[in-house]
Amino acid sequence: MELGLDDRVVLVTGATRGIGREIARAFAAEGARVAITYHSGEEDAVKLASELGSADGTALALRYDLADPAGHEAVVGEIVRRWGRLDVLVANAVHRPPRRPAGQAFEDVPAEHWVPAVTENLAGVIATVQCAVAQMRRRKWGRIVLLSSHNALGGGPGQEFYGAAKAGLHGLVASLAWDTGRDGVLANVVCPGLTATEQVLSVLPARIRDQETALTPTGRLSSPAEVANAVVFLCSEANGNISGEAVTVSGGR
Repeated sequence: MELGLDDRVVLVTGATRGIGREIARAFAAEGARVAITYHSGEEDAVKLASELGSADGTALALRYDLADPAGHEAVVGEIVRRWGRLDVLVANAVHRPPRRPAGQAFEDVPAEHWVPAVTENLAGVIATVQCAVAQMRRRKWGRIVLLSSHNALGGGPGQEFYGAAKAGLHGLVASLAWDTGRDGVLANVVCPGLTATEQVLSVLPARIRDQETALTPTGRLSSPAEVANAVVFLCSEANGNISGEAVTVSGGR
């Protein structure tokens, strides 16, 4: 299958570890020029950019903050200045709020706890998508994938606010597809289930991992690379007419 990603310009936000890092690697393996962003892990970002080809000008690491209104346009602007265009946006950066403490009722959670999570994970992504779409329309081609969460579909204890923000991404692409489709810009959500990232494997107790795999038809967790494969396909020439969809990568769960 020809993916047609050679020399495409790709932005992957939040790419210093886990799923985002594997997505960036997968695009680079297809010959794309890849800009990755970080919030605080500059050393990891520079290391990854070097791996992907910063020395020969095919990779770039940029700081990005979901909460910074000026930052979205600045990141896209730097990519366009450097490479002349933006073809693909993968919005993976996330603000992870602390879990609601055990014993604290939903109605007792103060606004300062949940407003940043909703604002950054939804409004921050929307602002970045706006900047990307403005570039893609000009060339009559673009691909957008927003990374959601299984919490947007099945919920989870203490995940009301994070789940609400991620669910908003599903509504965004469902309508965005109508606005951008005739301009050749396709937008989708990828919704990973519990994924075997280094972080998950290091902090999730074995008994919980066993419970999760027992509830999964394939009997195992997805790998970050498997999520990346779905993202890369949706962002490629091989995806000619899938837009406005939510694709779940969770082993059938």
